[in-house]
Amino acid sequence: MTTAIEMRQVGKTFDSGESRVTALDRVSCQIRAGEFFCIIGPSGCGKTTLLHIVAGFTTPSSGEVLYKGSHIAAPGPDRIVIFQEYGLFPWMTVAENIEFGLKAKGLGSGERRRLVRDYVELVHLAGFESRYPHQISGGMKQRVGIARALAPDPEVVLMDEPFGALDSLTRDVMQEEILRIWERTKKTVVLITHNVEEAIFLGDRVMVMTARPGRVKCLLEIELPRPRTPEMRSSDPQFLRYRETIFRALRPEVAVLAVDPDSQRRPAARANRLSVALGQRR
Repeated sequence: MTTAIEMRQVGKTFDSGESRVTALDRVSCQIRAGEFFCIIGPSGCGKTTLLHIVAGFTTPSSGEVLYKGSHIAAPGPDRIVIFQEYGLFPWMTVAENIEFGLKAKGLGSGERRRLVRDYVELVHLAGFESRYPHQISGGMKQRVGIARALAPDPEVVLMDEPFGALDSLTRDVMQEEILRIWERTKKTVVLITHNVEEAIFLGDRVMVMTARPGRVKCLLEIELPRPRTPEMRSSDPQFLRYRETIFRALRPEVAVLAVDPDSQRRPAARANRLSVALGQRR
């Protein structure tokens, strides 16, 4: 399998007045074309910063990121980001939101209508095309966001905790939906998450990061059969072994947050977010 994204000794330092914060330190890895790649780590470890570097929103202080062998220096239509916040235009309908990127791409009205229809069907929103964001649920808004991101046909989809604002049941359903869509489209997907089970359920590989400054602690190949089923979460022995392995890798990193005097957020709050994810169904 060919390499789509390559991170080479990526470091990122932020200067704020008299203080300097190192968010990332010598992060290196390769992401394969068509892979579902998950990144997990404690709050403040630089996961989102790394995603923004891959997206081209920011530049590393050291090292580089390559896409198909070329240096990433700016955002591009080949890479799209889906954020936790839905980011839908409230004055546009479901169909108009999905169509937005197609207009920017310069497609004709007939082709836009066809693609909107296809992606509405793909995310199971048929019958809701004329609804506005305030008229649909959180899970449906995220489906619209996914359809809007995929409609212009990017090669890479970067997802920054896209299900973090959803309740646990809706989150599980959305995980199953994104897997169904990925298995159909075979895009290269990079997902940032705080949820251990989500990373295992979705990923081909999981990269575990240390507490700040973020480094690669371990890279785990998830050798679970596809298609994945909801029952795996609680009954598959290999799934549970992966869960325990990642839990053990992350536990000391969460402990670091609880005693770090330089935390930018309250220590208990920073540690608690991942601790909750680690403790789910435990």
